[in-house]
Amino acid sequence: MENSVPQIGLLNESVCKKPVQIKTEPISDKYNVEARPFARGKFAAVRRCLHKESGQEYAAKCMRKRRRAQDVRHEIVHEAHVLELSAKHPHIVRLHEVYETPSEIILVLELVPGGELQRVLDDEDCVPERDAARLLRQILSGVSFLHEHNIAHLDLKPQNLLLTKPLPDCDIKLCDFGISRLITKGIEIREIVGTPDYVAPEVLHYEPISLATDMWSIGILTYVLLSGHSPFGGDTKQETFCNITRGTLEFPSDIFEDISNSAKDFIRRLLVRDPSERLSAKECLAHPWLNETNSCSPVTGIELTLVPTPEKKAPSESDVGLSNSLDDQLKSRISGQSKNHYSPVSERRSSLNIGFRKSLSPKPNGSTASDQKDVKSGSPRSSVDMMVAQFEGLTMSKRIVFSEEIIVDERVGMVY
Repeated sequence: MENSVPQIGLLNESVCKKPVQIKTEPISDKYNVEARPFARGKFAAVRRCLHKESGQEYAAKCMRKRRRAQDVRHEIVHEAHVLELSAKHPHIVRLHEVYETPSEIILVLELVPGGELQRVLDDEDCVPERDAARLLRQILSGVSFLHEHNIAHLDLKPQNLLLTKPLPDCDIKLCDFGISRLITKGIEIREIVGTPDYVAPEVLHYEPISLATDMWSIGILTYVLLSGHSPFGGDTKQETFCNITRGTLEFPSDIFEDISNSAKDFIRRLLVRDPSERLSAKECLAHPWLNETNSCSPVTGIELTLVPTPEKKAPSESDVGLSNSLDDQLKSRISGQSKNHYSPVSERRSSLNIGFRKSLSPKPNGSTASDQKDVKSGSPRSSVDMMVAQFEGLTMSKRIVFSEEIIVDERVGMVY
């Protein structure tokens, strides 16, 4: 029977609305469990298991209840409670069942087939900025959910992030809540927990842990994903800890040459010595970097976003004449009959009210979900926003993307 006395920083039946049901019958009654683990830690082993009735594969995380001569059952049950609390979140690994033997507790978890994010870094060194931003939005969605329930993960790192499929066509899920803690107002938790490269300064200084401790780890994670390097990594743990305490953050030009300033700003706002000054998970999700990269189309090349222009006065006769002249030039240009040279987009954007940026990671041509949402939504738009142009088989509305620099004339809605 689980101890009903609340442990500091841990969930149990006394503080959880939905208790975790722990089964004591042999797991082999329902599952075929592989003898050889596919993942192993100091005190746990993860094995594939097959549900006999449904044929569904799961991951059985087997954890010893005694570690270093201490009973840690309450910590394992805490992890099960966190997973049960997060059961419906799409970016947190799901708990299916819990079994207990005299020496172990076994968590039967969703099997996430893409493996650890760390494997991608081992093979590729880093992740393209566009893909990194998309993964971080999902990670932060999970972290934000945990923080809403006052749970700090405290071990956010690539090894604890699982991919549903190989990059880039995958989602990501948080796992391993073994050292997570419930942060309660008025109760200080001081523990040396985490992984050296990702641990926050307050942990090293034995200062109170908070939800902001996770946000430091998110900053490190972002730096690692974009560069393949740790910002404070040293040759030894002691050197790494000294670097973290010193907190000197640098972006070497040879590594970050192709990384946007917005991404660097995102990292700077997280790797702050004072926890109260760091962005929260929700603030991270509102940061321009994650939203800029989210709005980019996966089509290779330059992205041009049309901005609605204010209503204009009726044109004069001279304006109409100029308009007709421009129409003739535009039609001639499209049909390939005109050989006139036009100034590049960079020289004309001030007069065309166009926002543009280069795609951060070239992808195959195609429309984005945001594009489709724009089309289907019933929100009022200006005549410019309603413009739809057909060009070389691509349908474009509001957001126009091409693989080469182009000029957009908003007045007539033509592209050349």
